[in-house]
Amino acid sequence: MNHSTRKFSPRAVRGHVRNLLAVAAGVATLATVSAAYAEPQGFLETIKHHTTLINTVPTNGDQNPYAVVVAPVTAGTVKQGDVLIGNFNNSTNLQGTGSTIINYRPDTKQMTTFATVPRDLKECPGGIGLSTAMTMLKSGFVIVGSTPSNDGTTGTKGAGCLIVLDSQGKVVSTITSPNINDPWGNMAVVDNGTSATLFVSNAGFGVGGAEGTPPVFKQATVLRLDLDIPAGKPPVVKNETVVGSGFGAQADKGVFLVGPTGLALSNDQKLLFVSDAIGNRITEIDEPMTRDTSAGVGRQLTADGLLHRPLAMVTAPNGHLLVTNALNGQIVEIDPATGKQLYARWIDTDKAQSPPGNGDLFGLAMTPEGDGFYYVQDDVNTLVLAK
Repeated sequence: MNHSTRKFSPRAVRGHVRNLLAVAAGVATLATVSAAYAEPQGFLETIKHHTTLINTVPTNGDQNPYAVVVAPVTAGTVKQGDVLIGNFNNSTNLQGTGSTIINYRPDTKQMTTFATVPRDLKECPGGIGLSTAMTMLKSGFVIVGSTPSNDGTTGTKGAGCLIVLDSQGKVVSTITSPNINDPWGNMAVVDNGTSATLFVSNAGFGVGGAEGTPPVFKQATVLRLDLDIPAGKPPVVKNETVVGSGFGAQADKGVFLVGPTGLALSNDQKLLFVSDAIGNRITEIDEPMTRDTSAGVGRQLTADGLLHRPLAMVTAPNGHLLVTNALNGQIVEIDPATGKQLYARWIDTDKAQSPPGNGDLFGLAMTPEGDGFYYVQDDVNTLVLAK
């Protein structure tokens, strides 16, 4: 059998190469189009709009909204799906002196004052300054933290307490303990109806005035409170356990305190995530529901990168963590399975601060449908919906 070798001209070779490149480019274009229509890899990819809902200042002039909670049930003056917002400052803008919780009703777009806590509540050491620590239980009771001050500075701050209100907004009891000192960050909560478990950070231990460069005290804690909730009666503390300790906290003239703020549970409740603002990191504590000793600061999940003093934190429906930054107007999405920081999304671009949104983002809560989140911009006293 004869074999012959076919010869191609240089022009033919160049044409063949061009055809191959064209095919490759077409494949690449198809891959790009397919990727554009692929399932989102993270929750923040699905967020398209940011809608300012209300100005959060009630009739008494309280300012600086911190806590954001979505009502899990209808009870008293609260309807399921309502958004409760706590104010940290009074009408003269002194920190640690706010006493009101307002109620925004999404279906009517109306705002009312749910509660005005007496400023001189004797059962609460130091008085009232409603912090980011707040939840509403299935029993209808609302529990909110107080990190109080007499003059808006940490120099006169008290240890504070947790205040229990009924579904009409009336104070029915307080929770105080040597383990409670300035309950500060947003709570992680497991609510079984007749019992509940609360996790709350305490940032006041050791912290004093904010003159000069205040020292960092590595005494902040995460406290677990196991509650019994008798039918028709306020919750009572059955057990309290310090599950995390040694976090940094520091007095700050601009934001009162810097300390561990965000708390969120994994979907299986086997991990508690803590946003350590001073350490610029997220840590995780094993077996938070059952452990009977402190895990210290826990194990570092992720640090630095897109994080710029992490604050409020929630778990998205996909199990990822959403964390607001204190030092810019961004929210960061983290995959807790790998510790990978996936995205940072601008949600506050107010250029009155530098960087934009610096110091504005505190409260954060998922919508009941899980398709978005509520947050506050505390510099302009607004509640915003992202979805």
